Amino acid sequence: MTRTPTFEELFRDCQRTAVHLEMRDAYMKSDPAFIDWKAGRALDPAEQWADWHSLVTAATSRGVEVRRARIVSTPVSEYIRFEYDVTEGLNIAAGEDVRWLSRRSATDLALPGNDYWLFDSSLVLVNHFDGYGENMEVELTDDPEVAKLCESAFEAVWQRATPHAQFESA
Repeated sequence: MTRTPTFEELFRDCQRTAVHLEMRDAYMKSDPAFIDWKAGRALDPAEQWADWHSLVTAATSRGVEVRRARIVSTPVSEYIRFEYDVTEGLNIAAGEDVRWLSRRSATDLALPGNDYWLFDSSLVLVNHFDGYGENMEVELTDDPEVAKLCESAFEAVWQRATPHAQFESA
C-alpha cells in the first residue's frame, strides 16, 4: 500500500461488508459525551456523532452490511452501560447490526489481541489503545492470513452473541 487511506475512505470504498469487533470494557473515558452521560445530561447520539452517523448511513444505504460485536465483562462497566445507552440512537439508527457477548462465553474462542475493523473480508484496520482506553494509533493490513483470522473470530463471536435489543446491560 502506498498511501494509507483514512477511515472515512475505507468506509466509503467498502463494497459488501464492514465488521467491527470490540473487546475492551472501557474506551476513551475522557470523551466529553461519556462525561456528560455520567453527569446525567441528555444526549442525542445521532447529533453528537453526526459524521459517524452519516458515514454509516451512507454505507448501509449502498447495501454494505455493517455489523458490530462487543465482547464485554459482566456485570458491565459504567462505560459499557454508556455504549449500550447510545447504541440504539447511533449505531442501529444508522443501519448497523449490533450484538453483545459476555466475556465468559468467549473463553474458548480464538481472538486477535486487538479490536479491529474488517472491510470486505480483506482489509483489516487494527485499533491500538493504551491501558486507559485512549486511542493510540491504527494499523492497516491486507495480509490474507490476518484477514482470515479476523473474519473467523468475528463470525464465531457473532454466532454466540446476543442481539442488542435482547442484551441486558444492567
